[in-house]
Amino acid sequence: MTHTVVSSATKEVVIGFDRPFCVIGERINPTGRKLLAAEMAAGDYSRVRADAIAQVEAGAHMLDVNAGIPLADEPAILAESIQLVQSLTDVPLSIDSSIVAALEAGLKVYKGKALLNSVTGEEERLEVVLPLVKKYGAAVIAISNDETGISPDPDVRYEVAKKIVHRAMDFGIPAADVVVDPLVMPVGALNDAGVQVFRLVRRLREELKVNTCCGASNFSFGLPNRHGLNASFLAMLAGAGMTSAIMNPLRPEEMTAISAADVAMGHDENCMRWIQKFREPAAPGAEGQAQGARGGRENRRRRAAGATSEAV
Repeated sequence: MTHTVVSSATKEVVIGFDRPFCVIGERINPTGRKLLAAEMAAGDYSRVRADAIAQVEAGAHMLDVNAGIPLADEPAILAESIQLVQSLTDVPLSIDSSIVAALEAGLKVYKGKALLNSVTGEEERLEVVLPLVKKYGAAVIAISNDETGISPDPDVRYEVAKKIVHRAMDFGIPAADVVVDPLVMPVGALNDAGVQVFRLVRRLREELKVNTCCGASNFSFGLPNRHGLNASFLAMLAGAGMTSAIMNPLRPEEMTAISAADVAMGHDENCMRWIQKFREPAAPGAEGQAQGARGGRENRRRRAAGATSEAV
């Protein structure tokens, strides 16, 4: 089995085919969140703090940290955000940026083995990001696009992923430390987007033997009841072999789908996590009634035993 190990200073998370689905919280990202972007640019990290704590409490195994704010000092903001989040929680982090200087700034202050988000199949990107992955001993998300863009053909995206994995190995990075993002397309625009990505994830697992990750919410873009659709999609992705996703852990329907997938895939031993999460609490007085019933049964057994000895 392929195991991708990431860690904080004190906690290790293993992404793998035989492990529970890894939920990577997406909320610390100013893209599309104007208030968060303005606060982070001004050095106000109160919302970052709140989002970090809330996502871990909701069940995130890792957190993605992004500081992509136009005209801001992204390397400095990303480094400060990572240090803050690591002071608040012990879950490992995904360091997320399209700017190489920001990635390195984050890696410099990170404690543990980070997941770097991300590298693409573009030659220029491979030549600058993969040396950072090797230098800092990180794992990396490999996005299946290159100089030609995002191919609508899943077989082309597979070949891009294969190229990245092999190039990483050339830099001394094991395939287990490359987590492939097969690129989820919006099903509202591409009717067979789900069929495509399921087939691609199976190939990545069976042929390339790598772990996978995605931005799951892309699938429902532009459609109503997005969270209901995302929940079903995530469970089916797990069944196809996807091992992690960058998603919103604050959405209970999506987290329930992940928990159910873990049960169905045999990754929740004896269904204990499911039972602990969803078992209904005992009614008031139920414990006393149960004890009384047990006591009554014991008394009846003792009386029956006594009657038998007298008869003998």
